[in-house]
Amino acid sequence: MITYNTKLIDVPRHKPVQIAADALRRDIICTCLESDKEGIDISFVKDDAVVGECYVITAFSDKVQISASDDLGFVYGIYHISKKFLGVNEFWFWNEQIFEKREGYEVPEDYHFEAKPYSVRFRGWFINDEVLFDGWKKDKDDNRPWEMAFETLLRLGGNMTIPGTDFNAHIYKKLAADYGLWITHHHAEPLGARMFARAYPELEASYDRYPELFEGLWKEAIEDQKECKVIWNLGFRGQGDRPFWADDPAYDSDEKRGELMSSLIRKQYDLVKAYDSEAVCCSNLYGETMELYKKGLLDIPEDVIFIWADNGFGKMVSRRQGNHNPRVYALPENGAAGRHGIYYHASFYDLQAAAQMTMLPNSPEFVVKELTNVYEVGADDFWIINCSNVKPHAYILDLIARMWREPLMADEEALAGEAPEYVNAHLSEYCQNYYADDHLAQIQELYQLWPGYSPSYGPNEDDHSGEQFAHHGARVLTTGFITDFDKKNPSGTRAADEWLWFSDKKTLREQLLAYRDVIEPAQRGYEEYLVKCRQVLAELPESTRQILEDTLVWQVEYLYYSYLGALYAIKSMDACLVDASDKVGTDDDQKEKVIDCISQGQDREGEPDYLTAFYEAGLAAQAFLAGYDKMRSHEHGDFDGFFDNDCEADIRQSYYVMKGLMSFVRFHGDGPHFYKWQRMFQEGAGGNKVHLILRVRKHLTDDELWELMDLALNK
Repeated sequence: MITYNTKLIDVPRHKPVQIAADALRRDIICTCLESDKEGIDISFVKDDAVVGECYVITAFSDKVQISASDDLGFVYGIYHISKKFLGVNEFWFWNEQIFEKREGYEVPEDYHFEAKPYSVRFRGWFINDEVLFDGWKKDKDDNRPWEMAFETLLRLGGNMTIPGTDFNAHIYKKLAADYGLWITHHHAEPLGARMFARAYPELEASYDRYPELFEGLWKEAIEDQKECKVIWNLGFRGQGDRPFWADDPAYDSDEKRGELMSSLIRKQYDLVKAYDSEAVCCSNLYGETMELYKKGLLDIPEDVIFIWADNGFGKMVSRRQGNHNPRVYALPENGAAGRHGIYYHASFYDLQAAAQMTMLPNSPEFVVKELTNVYEVGADDFWIINCSNVKPHAYILDLIARMWREPLMADEEALAGEAPEYVNAHLSEYCQNYYADDHLAQIQELYQLWPGYSPSYGPNEDDHSGEQFAHHGARVLTTGFITDFDKKNPSGTRAADEWLWFSDKKTLREQLLAYRDVIEPAQRGYEEYLVKCRQVLAELPESTRQILEDTLVWQVEYLYYSYLGALYAIKSMDACLVDASDKVGTDDDQKEKVIDCISQGQDREGEPDYLTAFYEAGLAAQAFLAGYDKMRSHEHGDFDGFFDNDCEADIRQSYYVMKGLMSFVRFHGDGPHFYKWQRMFQEGAGGNKVHLILRVRKHLTDDELWELMDLALNK
């Protein structure tokens, strides 16, 4: 048996193996009761006959032996023992797995396991948009979130990472290397070099003007990573996640752009190969780069791995950038020469419709079909998965890792039937790993419901939105309303430019109504979904209930309050974007009718109903604030403070924007003296019918006024 007294003997003295061995010792302490019971030892034997990154586990009467030929083989073998015998699962940390200590864990004397090579050569995570990591420090240790991410990746069989975005990638690459991971780079940072604009902020980011400075940064990066295993990313983008010609307008044709990019990729390739003739290189065919490649305007060395990217929503087509959405097929043709891989998003940030705080809005069956197609065209040399902040995306990340371990190989005709079986088998195992045995069927069903409630915002199968559609949509439209409101012709207020990608109408009201067509049913759907979640939660034991709330239900709550807030924001602005033929208020909204009645004599028929707008904006603010408070209520133990830096979807900012909307419409409807509305609702303030020059009560804040209105409307 493995007991508290089990020893690890002859552990190779290489850093990655030592780190994994320390993790196994921790797992033994967490799962075994302290006792005098003797345990079998775990020993390590180097065996060059074992294929690289593979391992063999063999049980003897007095020990369990891990045989491997390299560091990662030993690391994977260690985590195999942790999971197989101690029950420590891959996402134990992120899913807050509860361990019940035992005296020992049996290892059958005849146990023998031989690992097989993975189906994908290089496989790992891009820890991108990791804003929650930046705001949360486990045990006040900056490294702790990253250590747990790297451990989880290795438990899943990963061997590669982009260890963060921008500054973080440079800070944590050494730590990732210590864990035994290959390092690769963001597509905006060729060779992992510092961005030119960071190194030389006073200079124009032009290769033509400063070739020696660009090349100096590339050489510096090669020297800086000489102690790491590196897959060198070759390319040339702008200063950030955008085309280089956005910074250098001299490149005003595809031909010029392709010629420069090809020459610089070749120069970077030569620099790397001069340093290491066996170096592995890759190049991202991402966004505008893929379009140049498809036009035959890129000349890239043939041993470079071509990395094809999905659109952020899991579909292997080019991503939408602003209003530009060509949806170019983003995989090599079947049988294409060369080496190929993918950059795939379990999480995405686009300031439009994506999901970064919550799970991918498209179905796991859809993901399995897309990744099976990736295998079909031979793009299995390299998979880098955008994992964001890990915790919200654990389920999909686990499914993708299963695909790089045990792919579903099926032809197109069979795929439709086999993908659901594959997904259901995985989901069943996943739920068994992290939730109590009771009520597993109901918990599985809650996961299965997820994609069905994800709103569809466009004509394509992958056009399903996450939380960003609610937040960025509400904020973009509110900004357009406040900055461009046409008081003389409200219904003619011009459309918000940043929302033209979704609705290319001429007026803001038309955009608002198109937005409402998606938001309103989505809000009803998430309300229904949340009710189902709470019904299941009511039947669960306390420990399981807590885990389910902190892994899945908080995400449903986040989406419910996000779409509820967006719906109230729509109603607020719609009350103002009227013309002479419009009737203030709507027949199916009792609160709007009540406000309309109270405000008679204040707002005239056919004019903007600022009072209703004020009240609905307050409801929107309350919804967003409730969503924020609910999210923060799910921070427990290790995850205390985890959500503090929600700054991309940023439900708090939506709350602040709605407070600004309240003030804006109050200026129009209650200014400049700010006593008219107060008289309607505050006792002793003079009344609605008696208009005195002198005031008799101090001015109310927006919040105080709104609370009085809400009290009057809900008597």
